Amino acid sequence: MDHFPIFIATQTARIIVSGGGDAALAKLRLLMKTRAKITVFAADPAQEITQWHHAGKLTLVPRAMDYGDAVCARLFYGANEDAEEDARTAQLALTCGALVNIVDNLEDSQFITPAIVDRDPVTIAIGTEGAAPVLARAIKADLEERLPQSLGTLARIGKTFRRASYALPFGRARRDFWRDFYFNAGPKAIAEGEDRVRPALDTLLESHLGKPAREGHIAFVGGGPGDPELLTLKARRALDEADVVIYDRLITPEILELARREALMIDVGKEGFGPSTSQDHINALLVEHAQSGAQVVRLKSGDATVFGRLDEEIDAVDAHGIGWHIVPGITSASAAVAALGQSMTKRGRNTAVRFITGHDTRGFADHDWKTLARRGEVAAIYMGKKSARFIQGRLLMHGADRHTPVTLIENASRADQRIIETTLDALPATLDAAALAGPALTFLGLSPRAAVAALPALPQEEFANA
Repeated sequence: MDHFPIFIATQTARIIVSGGGDAALAKLRLLMKTRAKITVFAADPAQEITQWHHAGKLTLVPRAMDYGDAVCARLFYGANEDAEEDARTAQLALTCGALVNIVDNLEDSQFITPAIVDRDPVTIAIGTEGAAPVLARAIKADLEERLPQSLGTLARIGKTFRRASYALPFGRARRDFWRDFYFNAGPKAIAEGEDRVRPALDTLLESHLGKPAREGHIAFVGGGPGDPELLTLKARRALDEADVVIYDRLITPEILELARREALMIDVGKEGFGPSTSQDHINALLVEHAQSGAQVVRLKSGDATVFGRLDEEIDAVDAHGIGWHIVPGITSASAAVAALGQSMTKRGRNTAVRFITGHDTRGFADHDWKTLARRGEVAAIYMGKKSARFIQGRLLMHGADRHTPVTLIENASRADQRIIETTLDALPATLDAAALAGPALTFLGLSPRAAVAALPALPQEEFANA
């Protein structure tokens, strides 16, 4: 063991980062989870760093680091992506007594930053002696399951090859190389004997040096209803691969945490009848980043194919010849009905269920109200909070029973989930009283199973007085 794992107290500690590019951003996204006092020295900082400075999350000094700047600093990160500048600033930090880490330079670093699984107050740190960041990421995703015993040997051999890999550009090209080694070429080579691994690395590097840059691609990913455990394995892999994540307002922080630290995160939140990012702007972002060669995840709440304006975005990227694929997710209706302990269809009650929206681009959305008003019909109503009175009026106008059960599920699948039972007659008043702040789905024709099971036990006089 070359590096002894410890946990350093960061509360009120001073941490210096020199650099303002992608390498600095990756470190800062992790460091800002601490309670440290972070100072960044960068003559040309990324816009995100400037925004964090204005938000009071760190202190930005818009110049190169100089003598005395690291006084009282506990940790220093050289993230200039320039060997000479990293060496210069690291020496300044060492002079002031700070522990030094130079990004992607294990030999000149006094410590390494592990991959972290954050479940405060429980923190799991995963390190590979700086030899295999991609490997550490895989361990974080799935700890020890599915990881072959030979990975330790591969990591040891990979460590000796690290400097040779610097012939590849920093970022995706280098990550692709190491991913190919640890999950493809390396296991195949070690199966033939440990002495076959180093030649396999030489061959693999030559192959990657000759590869053209990967074309940009977009994955339209369903982020599910909010519970990260309901995210599909394919969605998690897409997040792990993404260079850019363009996400909606309803995506939970727990799911965003699953993206790589190095990924560019872009919030394009929309709110019904509220502040919104225009669809044209979202389309332009997708095209811009994919054309730059990025692997883009367009992360949508629930299932991307259900009321997600997916076709508009696909049309936009198709117009520019950009490759894409869809990763389906669990729609909020599935999570909501599970919370009710019900099925959306039931023999003898309904043979169909309708997914409808409360409003569309023209305002309140019209539907086949005559059919929806029939006894036994079930509908999952998305974006129905602000259109509740309109929906009630249309259904009653077409003969719906005022006592038709209606259930509202706020924040389905999340820790702060709420289930509110009402009737069609009382729907608007119930919504006003509930003051729902989170996303809510409305089920027409369904009550929680617990409520249904309790009905036979109620005294008959209660129904007589209803």
